[in-house]
Amino acid sequence: MPARTNRSAGTPLARANVRNSFAPGAVDLASLVPIMYTFMFRNIASDGFVYSDPQSPDDISRDSKPGCIIAAPSFPADTPGIDQDYVFNWVRDGAITAMEVAKADMPTGPSGAVQTLNDYVTFADLCHSNTQPPWTKGHACFTIAGDVRPWTEQNDGPALQSITILAAYDQLDPDTRKRAVDLVNSNVAFLLGVYEDPTTNLWEEHSGYSFFARSAQLRCFQEIQASTIAGIEKPAGLRPAVDWLRQALAGHWDGSKYVSVMADPGNGAQPSPHDPVVSGYDPNIDIVQSAVYGAVPVTDTKLLATAAQLRSQWEEGGIAFYPINKADRENFGIGPLFGRYPGDVYDGDTSDPVLGGHPWALSTCNVAELHYKLAAEIKSSGKVPVDDLSAPFFAPSGIDASTAPAAAAAALTATGDAMVRAVVYHSDNLELSEQFDGTTGYERSVHNLTWSYAAYLSAMRARAEAV
Repeated sequence: MPARTNRSAGTPLARANVRNSFAPGAVDLASLVPIMYTFMFRNIASDGFVYSDPQSPDDISRDSKPGCIIAAPSFPADTPGIDQDYVFNWVRDGAITAMEVAKADMPTGPSGAVQTLNDYVTFADLCHSNTQPPWTKGHACFTIAGDVRPWTEQNDGPALQSITILAAYDQLDPDTRKRAVDLVNSNVAFLLGVYEDPTTNLWEEHSGYSFFARSAQLRCFQEIQASTIAGIEKPAGLRPAVDWLRQALAGHWDGSKYVSVMADPGNGAQPSPHDPVVSGYDPNIDIVQSAVYGAVPVTDTKLLATAAQLRSQWEEGGIAFYPINKADRENFGIGPLFGRYPGDVYDGDTSDPVLGGHPWALSTCNVAELHYKLAAEIKSSGKVPVDDLSAPFFAPSGIDASTAPAAAAAALTATGDAMVRAVVYHSDNLELSEQFDGTTGYERSVHNLTWSYAAYLSAMRARAEAV
């Protein structure tokens, strides 16, 4: 068979391993939103776009149901060197992804609804209904057919799901709206019974008192209080739960940073930020995510102090330094890339841990979003929240107490842009995996992570408010 180029057999072949990349600083970040949205949308099942279960590909009863959002189309047989199967629906990831669908101004059908959001609510309700004892309504992971996958209970999931459903409500058809209200009411009733309890954390590694879970629950309860949607119940326990969670979040401050997960001391004793669930877990990127997805204000200077430590630990001289950050800064003026926490060892293969882990696309986009949200808040309020705690956060952007608000907002936006440009530069022709190699910058771990795209889109929505 002739070559596609029809070159003669004697013609030298071109190099097959040419590296393509985007010139740093030359890309309009917002212009990439439609592409990132398309990549994300490939991971959402519909009645015409169906996934088979990699564990039983010939069993159609295990095929995906419409509205299932897979974490990634990646499983061991498809991704050599990776032992993770991400062809499942995580409640948290699904909610974060569906929020971007709700914010995307999708075309509507004859009923005025967005079918993808109808499907999301219907699938979420199926999973909720299928969750029976010994599992709880905080169960985190389901098969693509909506059945319970043996996994952990993570009580941020119902909160994030409820937040997304409230945001999507006006884009649902009448029947799905009724299902949505019932699901949110059930989620809130469950959360009111567990918000004071330990739970498995965001990274599914430890059980304890989670800052992220508490922030997500607080935002959920606040939005329920403010909701004007007919049928949304507002139990008497909401107000005391809001007050309790605010105090509980403040209790994660150890004097220099917010602690991600406090250990459960048992016997009814109070947890302490000086007793984290494990050493090497802080500062943790889920503190920043608590401002992106939860109720922690971006102007909280303790949050900003924690974010400053996150940045310093992955830059040159930091305890978890990624060499790619030094190379990117010196060669292109982009970055830094962010990981999860200093003691991380996960690289997509749990059987072959790598001390220090690697940077994540979603972590980096989340930190960029913090900068954009803070820039927008400064533009609106005319106040720059610089104090002794937050000064190290503002310093890399050239901001101090004398900086005018407009200049501070512009500088923060530029700092966020440099981070997102690093994500784009190290992408595989804009496709985003879970991680980048901390030394080379090349993508690694599972490919086409849905949350990576959702984080990019969320960051760009925040950026639009900042510029």
